[in-house]
Amino acid sequence: MQGPLSGLTIIEVSAFIAAPYASLSLAQLGAEIIRIDPIGGGLDYHRWPVTDAGDSLYWQGLNKGKKSVTINVRDPQGRALAQNLMTQAGDGHGIVLTNLPAKGWLDYETLRAKRSDLIMVNIVGRRDGGVALDYTINARTGFPLVTGPEDNGRPVNHVMPVWDVVTGLSASNAVLVADRHRRETGEGQYIRIALADSALSVLSHLGYIAEVQINDHDRPRTGNHVFGTFGCDFAARDGRRLMITAFTTRHWRALVDATGSAASVEALAARHKCDFDREEERYAHRAEIEALLAPWFAERSLAEAGVALDAAAACWGPYQSFRQLVEEDPDVSTANPMFNEIEQPGAGRHLAAGSFVEFAAFDRLPATAAPTLGQDTAAVLAQNLGLGADEIADLQAAGIINTDSGNAS
Repeated sequence: MQGPLSGLTIIEVSAFIAAPYASLSLAQLGAEIIRIDPIGGGLDYHRWPVTDAGDSLYWQGLNKGKKSVTINVRDPQGRALAQNLMTQAGDGHGIVLTNLPAKGWLDYETLRAKRSDLIMVNIVGRRDGGVALDYTINARTGFPLVTGPEDNGRPVNHVMPVWDVVTGLSASNAVLVADRHRRETGEGQYIRIALADSALSVLSHLGYIAEVQINDHDRPRTGNHVFGTFGCDFAARDGRRLMITAFTTRHWRALVDATGSAASVEALAARHKCDFDREEERYAHRAEIEALLAPWFAERSLAEAGVALDAAAACWGPYQSFRQLVEEDPDVSTANPMFNEIEQPGAGRHLAAGSFVEFAAFDRLPATAAPTLGQDTAAVLAQNLGLGADEIADLQAAGIINTDSGNAS
């Protein structure tokens, strides 16, 4: 099967999440992704979680459907090989995606001298060139100070590297925009994306910056209550918890109907002389609404509450562990067309997600296994650079490449 990006080749030189996530998104739409790593693997090759045998499920997850080439770029001949791959002639080639420093053998101007219309998307930590990772950037954003229980005096970090993911998806967009520009004008370009700026842009778009400057207001910590409307968690009879949101009037009335609390809610509104169809009023009296509804949830199991909430078309979701998600959630199964089972070398058989984007004009490509480290080195050098078997054997013997897919660090 060919995807909508078939014919596009991106050379990835990366570590950790943002750049690999970007190219994974493109691979799942049919682009050919050739990842160049050092012999023995890069900084993220053993990143947790790992199998009992030490194979990184993290590395495998981010490199599904890619080709793996291992080259010793400390050697001049190895650097030349890598640069030749990055500047390969032909439509759809000459695109580099990296979150390593664009200097030395990755210097854009050096590469552009070999191919004038080269496209490079370079992800950096901070705009000023400083080092930063998702977790240090998140500390700057203010989110850890509004996350966690209301009476908690310490910051609470997120565990999902959201800024890496946001930046990765932005980088994949940047590749497509630059490719379109090149097709229309013949011009390549160097594109720089700062991880920190991706976070700051979200703060701007969602009103956090304006809230301080215009309202002179610093966002408070509200626990699991949703700021500005009604939404919070409740405990069910069986010890399970669920999250309820009532952003809209329809969802608010559905929650009231499901819980049979119309009379109590009307009495509460009359006491405060307010209208709970207005979300700001629901937010202002959130603690009393929570206390009013909590007994209904406490009298029911999670399943019983779910039946009633679904019948009323209320908006809710269960809290569940990763294990519960995998073993109990029907969306994490082959019934969801995003998922299929793959046989991953070094790990075994498991569910894997393909692209979550559903196009009307294209079939969704199935997820495919990640390569073993260096497994495509010989094939890529032969097919993309025209090297013969003897030349490849000499490079292997000299330690410049490794064509052994079972290599280890």
